[in-house]
Order: sequence, then structure tokens, then C-alpha cells
Amino acid sequence: MRLSEKKKLGLVLSGGGIKAAAFHLGVCLALREKGFSFAGGSKEDVAKNNPDDKMTFKTYVGSSAGSFLTSLLAAGHSVESIIDAFERGAKSDLTKFSKKKSVATRLKPITYRDIFAVNGVSFLDSLPSLLRRKSLVTGGLEAFLKNGFKLNGLFTTKNIERYMRTNIPKDDFASLGVENYVVATQLNHSRKVVFGPFPETYKVKNIKYANFASISQAVAASTALPPFYAPYGIKNQKGKELYFFDGEIRETLSTHVAADAGADLVIASYSVQPYHYTPVMGSLHNYGIPMIINQALYQVIQQKIEKHIDHQQQIAAIMSAVDGYFRQQGLPEEHREKLLEILTKRVNYKPGVDYIYIHPSPNDYEMFFVDHFSLNAEILGRIVHIGFKAGIHALRKYDL
Repeated sequence: MRLSEKKKLGLVLSGGGIKAAAFHLGVCLALREKGFSFAGGSKEDVAKNNPDDKMTFKTYVGSSAGSFLTSLLAAGHSVESIIDAFERGAKSDLTKFSKKKSVATRLKPITYRDIFAVNGVSFLDSLPSLLRRKSLVTGGLEAFLKNGFKLNGLFTTKNIERYMRTNIPKDDFASLGVENYVVATQLNHSRKVVFGPFPETYKVKNIKYANFASISQAVAASTALPPFYAPYGIKNQKGKELYFFDGEIRETLSTHVAADAGADLVIASYSVQPYHYTPVMGSLHNYGIPMIINQALYQVIQQKIEKHIDHQQQIAAIMSAVDGYFRQQGLPEEHREKLLEILTKRVNYKPGVDYIYIHPSPNDYEMFFVDHFSLNAEILGRIVHIGFKAGIHALRKYDL
């Protein structure tokens, strides 16, 4: 595969808090080092600044923290301006990996105030109500929590929505000169929701494609990670308020969204990497419950990602085997084409689409141990470096 021969590029960024955002920024710097560029802004801006589609991302898919970055890129903000927003001052060393040392940014610094807005629900209102009404469920601790602890999240993502709305010139998917898709999960349902510039008639089984949210609302919905953030409500076309939360509850990587949009090269970045023993850090059993729980969650997420990738590879192998068998046996061409057409539709196979996955190495134990929501400049600088290194490593085997 030659990267420069691909006609439509899709960038897919997963979630994982500020740590994931820093990793993705490093990956973006590596992509640019390889010759890629990021289109964004209004239709006029994209046509003016990106006349050539070669090696240019014009399709973005983001979940949770990834949606925060992809939406800023789609709005026309450069990688440098986003890094600068995370810097929060001149002391940060994040820009040492950047080609451009001076940045005239339109983004205001990203602070803890933008990320954490205390939930407006009174804490007293969340205290157990078992004494005031009959319990719906009898039992022990679980019943106590279900019936009494009604706080739906410690924080809300309303400040994230405000930050995005303030820093996106036109807070509307349809106004962009690129395709931007934000993935969320509907709270009172069992389906994934993809926000974007879709016609109302656009439908796919088990997935809701929605066009009733602004970009900032969609990002606020996608980043609402339970139990830390309360589900985010958005009114649909009929005025009914629907609630959404984290975009990766049902599926960790939504590479299919980029492929469904016509991308023939999909590059996906994810930051989850379970800890592998190193003499420097020792065994996790010495670090207590939080790290052990973190490892368990990472292992579950990694398994989902590996199954996702393995499924793609198996489908491609099956299609290739069927095609090869018909040709080898000299069977009628029309039957070969018809069977491949049927299989392609049944499994939603996209022939000609290549995927590149970028993730940390197991040796990068810092990716596991550092806090997910730290704005410490030194820590973020190291994570950006890890993302840059991972991106360069994943891309080195591909020719331009």
C-alpha cells in the first residue's frame, strides 16, 4: 500500500481523558512528519487552503476525548494551536516536537474549569431516600446504592460544551468543509449514536445517525464518562430531550464510520495499553485497588479492540478466499461477482479500504500509570512524545 495513492483519508481518535488527547496530539505530529495534513474550517477555507486532497484528512471520527480533538481539527484549528491551548503557559515543553515554534492561536487555554463543572444537583438530594419511600429493590449494598444514591454524575460536561461552542466559528456540522462525526451512546436505549451532517432518512441497523445536535453538544454528549460525568441531554427535532453519554460504551473504535463515509484509508489512534511487567515499576499488586481496577478495564477494552481488528481481517480473508477459489476453479465470472456482491452487503465489507492502528507500546508504562485528567505540562509533554514515537513506529513500514 502506498499512502499517497489513497483518495480519501479518515482519522479516528478514541477516548481516554486528557491523557488520550495528549497521545493523539503526538500521533498527529507523527502523521504530519510523514507528510499528512489536516483540512478544516468552512467550505471556503478548505477549498482555499487544501486544493489537493493528496495525503489530507477530510474525514474525522471522534469518541469521547477523541471527539474533542477531531472537532477542533475539523473546525480549522491546527495541531499547534491545540497543543498551545493545553500548555497553559510558557513553561510547558509540549511544542518541542512541533515544527512551528510560534503559534498565533485562536484557542483559549484549556483549564480544569473547562473540563470539570460540578453537577448542579444538590448533594443532599442524592442522599439515601430509603426512609422516605418504599424500596423498589431489596438487598444489600447494590440495593442501597440503586434506591438511595441518585446523583447521576459528580460533574457535567456543560463547560466542555461551552468551550467548544466558543472556539468553533460555526457550531454546525453542515457548515464545515470536511466531514466530522462524533460518536456517543444513548442512555435510555441500547444503541450507538453518530452525530453528523446526515439526511433524516439515513439509517443503519442498530446505529442511530443523528443530525439534531450542534458540534459542541455532540462533543459534550460523547465526553460524558460515567460515573464521573452526568449524561448530557440534547433535544431532538420533536423537542424531546434525549440523554447521551460516553461514545465508547458500546464500541471502542468506530472505524466503520469513516469507511461508511467513503474513506479508503482509515488511521485509528487509541491510547489504551494494559500494563506489562517491568522491573522498574514491579508488580501491580503492590499499587492497590485503583491500579488493579485500571488494569482490568484496560484488558477488557484491549480485548474489544483486538476482536474489532481481528473481525476486519477475517472478513477480508474470507472475501479473498472466495474470490481466489472461483478464479482457481475457473468458475463462471458472473457467479463470482454475484456471490461477492451478496457477501459484501451482508457483512458491510468495504473492499479497497486499508486500516492503520496506532497505539502505545507495552514498554511505555507511563501511559498506564499517569493520571487520565492531569494538565501537568511535564506529564503531557511526555505523553505527546509517546504518541509521536508510536505514530512514527506504525507508519515507518508504509511507502509514500
